[in-house]
Amino acid sequence: MQIHFFLRFSTTYGQTLFISGNCNVLGNTDEAIAFEMQYFNDEYWHGLIHFDNESELFPLQYKYILQNESGDREVEFGNDRIIEFEKTRAQKVEILDLWNSCAAYENIFYSSAFHKLWPTNKNQKAIQIKKAKPYTHEFKVKAVLLKENEVLCLGGSSKNLKKWDISKVILMTQQGNWWTAKLNLEQEQFPVNYKYGIFNAEDKKFVSFEEGNNRVINTQPINKTITILHDGFANLQNISWKGAGIAIPVFSLRTKKGWGTGEFTDLKLFADWAAMVGLKMIQILPINDTTNAYSDTDSYPYSAISAFALHPLYLNIETIAGEEDAEVILNYVKIKKQFNISSVLNYKELMEVKRGAIQKLYNVQKNDFKDEIAYFTFFDLNRHWLVPYAAFSYLRDKYNTADFTKWETHSLYKENDIQELVSPDQKHYDEIAIHYFTQYHLHQQLKLSSVYVNSKGIILKGDIPIGVCRNSVDAWMDPSLFYMDEQAGAPPDDFTNKGQNWGFPTYNWAKMEKGNFRWWRSRFEQMSNYFDAFRIDHILGFFRIWSIPINQVEGVMGRFVPALPIEINELFGKRIKYERNRFTKPFINEKILLETFGTNWKEIKRYFFDENKLKEKFDSQKKIVSWFAQQSKFDKITMQGLFDIISNVILFEEENSQGQKFHFRIGMEKTSSFQNLDIHSQKELKELYINYYFHRQDELWRAEALKKLPALKSCTEMMVCGEDLGMVPHCVHDVMKQLGILSLEIQRMPKKTGIEFFHPNDAPYLSVVSPSTHDMSTIRGWWEEDKDITNRYYHSILGKKGEAPQFCEAEINKAIVQQHLQSPAMWSIFQLQDLLGMSEKLRRKNPKEERINDPSNSNHIWNYRMHLNLEDLIKKTKFSEELNGYIKVSGR
Repeated sequence: MQIHFFLRFSTTYGQTLFISGNCNVLGNTDEAIAFEMQYFNDEYWHGLIHFDNESELFPLQYKYILQNESGDREVEFGNDRIIEFEKTRAQKVEILDLWNSCAAYENIFYSSAFHKLWPTNKNQKAIQIKKAKPYTHEFKVKAVLLKENEVLCLGGSSKNLKKWDISKVILMTQQGNWWTAKLNLEQEQFPVNYKYGIFNAEDKKFVSFEEGNNRVINTQPINKTITILHDGFANLQNISWKGAGIAIPVFSLRTKKGWGTGEFTDLKLFADWAAMVGLKMIQILPINDTTNAYSDTDSYPYSAISAFALHPLYLNIETIAGEEDAEVILNYVKIKKQFNISSVLNYKELMEVKRGAIQKLYNVQKNDFKDEIAYFTFFDLNRHWLVPYAAFSYLRDKYNTADFTKWETHSLYKENDIQELVSPDQKHYDEIAIHYFTQYHLHQQLKLSSVYVNSKGIILKGDIPIGVCRNSVDAWMDPSLFYMDEQAGAPPDDFTNKGQNWGFPTYNWAKMEKGNFRWWRSRFEQMSNYFDAFRIDHILGFFRIWSIPINQVEGVMGRFVPALPIEINELFGKRIKYERNRFTKPFINEKILLETFGTNWKEIKRYFFDENKLKEKFDSQKKIVSWFAQQSKFDKITMQGLFDIISNVILFEEENSQGQKFHFRIGMEKTSSFQNLDIHSQKELKELYINYYFHRQDELWRAEALKKLPALKSCTEMMVCGEDLGMVPHCVHDVMKQLGILSLEIQRMPKKTGIEFFHPNDAPYLSVVSPSTHDMSTIRGWWEEDKDITNRYYHSILGKKGEAPQFCEAEINKAIVQQHLQSPAMWSIFQLQDLLGMSEKLRRKNPKEERINDPSNSNHIWNYRMHLNLEDLIKKTKFSEELNGYIKVSGR
């Protein structure tokens, strides 16, 4: 049998197309050895394969790959091109395909989120359809968002296509994602025109044909040839689906019987309320274990010690105990009431109590839980991360530090040694197995809650942090995946003038790529156990990361990696008066010292400086922090002044470049080093600076993202959203659109230059709009921060006249929420605080207490809790009905 593939695709010079499939000639799904197609004409590419042995004719699954001149590859969306050969006697099969771009908005509805909650085959009816035998053409097309009782139909210009008679249209059947119809067109006059349409199976009435031009079959079928037409998506112009969601950290949930923190089981009650008001998504923050220092700093959910283990904070103790072991934890249950009345999460103290309760339950259940079939399954599927995590946790507690470089034993991960360490024969085995016990129950509770949330018609959306803690299981197991001498962070912005230093090691992407991104794929696979969608925290990190040397503290000391450097010839070519130490070392003189340290500058100079140079023991920010931690002579203002001196540079010299390559310090023009240059050098440096940050890197960063994101997105069926805020390169929007990744649009952080506020009406369809995120003040908090900004917003966005009110009244808050609900974006997602802000009765008294995180404060503790119990919120029916009305009116 001959199989001819014809792909309708318009290429540019240097591009090539390949077919990857589940047979030898197509590379057995190995995309690296896919079958190369040939250019056919301006409209089609062609590929021909042969099957000589009929036993080889199993269902053929395949997809297309586009390779650019650079060698980069783009794989089309989906895994649903499947050809059945069992019952055909054809000697030749011609397949006419359309490229399925990831950017096609219809594809979002084939993610697991929509499949699970709103299955695409929900409208399949038991309609008897006569199939043409033999047939010459098989029509296959996809359709999303059909209304109840609607099925696809087919009509056209030929006799067997009923000559456009809408009373005789051909009804199609659904097979997987495709609607299909098989017809014999052997005796027809060609070309044949046709269209897909909608038929109401309940009323037995034709509704309408698809919009746009007729589809055309140009050539007469040849004897013993079957033509399969993969026609992509029916052009029904019915993409009007929109949803509203709510975002909250799990620890912020409050119930009457809680432990002073939200738990996985509380998601059920939260889903009850969300369903009441018509919300279709619950979005939570990361839920991985962050137990590093056993202090309140561990409340930071984006610094996980394991990319896979769940946080014991979210474990419901009573559920594990049941009635049988309720007395075992009776004393702990009494203590929990003290935590639950607190307005904030008392993380450290609560975790101490929870660990004690978990230990008690483990002691009485340790001989039983291991015999459960569900536990065997869980352990077997997760042993690749679970065993190392348990060993790491045991060693962390044994040596009182998560910094594995300081452990007396096992500081280097060796598989055989760890297997011996975790052996059931060891005296300390219970100290290992308690972590199996905890993770097993966390898994069960989250899984059951996830199923419950879905049963309410609600998507559960997770959050995958861009980094992991440097003192983590992942870094311990394979430090080669990370650059441990670098720290990830973010450059300065309107909220943090010194930038951010998250402390995470940066990724060795080249090493990860060689392993086909196995670690990332495993993370996505594990998330799919619980979530229907996920948010990629700081998706910009897949394009480039802000990397800070390990010996520095402030984010302002970082630079983007990778980045094309400035070369020394460029400086000389512009006649800049370049001197190596003047540009790359802190610029210091007596005037700068006076401006920095005030009247005390001479004493500080004697102590910290040799002439106009920092002493060696103070020449990095980390050295200064260490020294200041052990003395009381100088205050923190002096320490900050020294930080400012160290960052008073123009260029960072690229390592091992022998003074030939450089990277600009962010905010160069604000430094006194720059301001003390001659006018010509300033002008030329500014031009180079603008080119460096806003033009030079764009194609490099595009290529970097396209190495990583397509491979990662292709390994999951979850809906993917990207947090693309901050200093956004030009290429980000195009890459995310090309891959079908939803963007995040925040009113206070417009991506378009020259405007102060983003209007939700301008959002693209494949996006999430929100008035605030967990890293920002809420609507009410923001309203009170800057009167001038509030006034401009009041006039330009809300269209009001006069002076803006001092406080954000409920009606103003309501108007902002409604504005976001009415956006054309697929999703409008709100913090709970912003929804409650619409009610003078339900909102918190002090809006400053509503904020979840403050990135400008490196010592911030994550402790926000709802001020209402969920049980009481559910009883506020008047508010729920009002919110439900706004959601319905907006079409969400």
